[in-house]
Amino acid sequence: MKNLKVALIQHSNSSDVAHNLAKSIEGIKEAASKGAKLVVLQELHRSLYFCQTEDVDMFDLAETIPGPTTNALSAVAKECGVVIVSSLFEKRAAGLYHNTAVVLEADGTIAGKYRKMHIPDDPGFYEKFYFTPGDMGFQPIQTSVGKLGVLVCWDQWFPEGARLMAMAGAELLIYPTAIGWDPRDEQDEQQRQLDAWVIVQRAHAVANGVPVLSCNRVGHEADPSDSSEGILFWGNSFVAGPQGEILAHADSQQEEILFAEVDLNRSENVRRIWPYLRDRRIDHYQDLTKIYRD
Repeated sequence: MKNLKVALIQHSNSSDVAHNLAKSIEGIKEAASKGAKLVVLQELHRSLYFCQTEDVDMFDLAETIPGPTTNALSAVAKECGVVIVSSLFEKRAAGLYHNTAVVLEADGTIAGKYRKMHIPDDPGFYEKFYFTPGDMGFQPIQTSVGKLGVLVCWDQWFPEGARLMAMAGAELLIYPTAIGWDPRDEQDEQQRQLDAWVIVQRAHAVANGVPVLSCNRVGHEADPSDSSEGILFWGNSFVAGPQGEILAHADSQQEEILFAEVDLNRSENVRRIWPYLRDRRIDHYQDLTKIYRD
């Protein structure tokens, strides 16, 4: 049996980027000391979620890949012998930036990266101002712990991305995330949003017969413009198995390292009894390349 111990680092963030990175590294080392071989960090874990407003000064947070943060994480990956999924604000060129996930191999090398494909633009989530849509497609990243289908946050809502990763052989779907509530929303609405977020990702696990790892942040982050009440990040990081079963689920408010044991061989057995890939009717799916069927 191919069992893999994974860890998701669910943290709150501050304006001190050095402190945030140090806290992430501390979490990685603790996770490794408890046997984790794959550690996932939340989206844009180095800083506050700066996309609440459109501010050109925030571009100063971006860095190259390779760069200072990947160098630091590479050293930790090698020291601890773990694979790390990081999420960074990438400076590709002057005026060209991406929301990029980077995978560090257990020997400290960069195994690969993924540039976020679906970019939201909602109140409090003005990501189109900062991030150019990814141009690397949906390609899994081969590592010593398996073939990782790494996507980022807003990608969670799109079954196409999950399917394309699975079709390319991804053994796990991994989503670094920064999502939360508008504190002004009624409690019932907040619950509906959270339920939808969990359900859609569990559905990706079911539809593709692979585990899903989703790592979110916690804590309240104020709106720098004072035009809203900020974002209350809802945590709830989780790991689901290939039938959508919950293997581990984090709290909505507390920082924690969420551990789970994932059986990578189980996907084979699930796909034998639920052979969705076998029964896909690709000869009738041509209209999926259209925005809408008018």
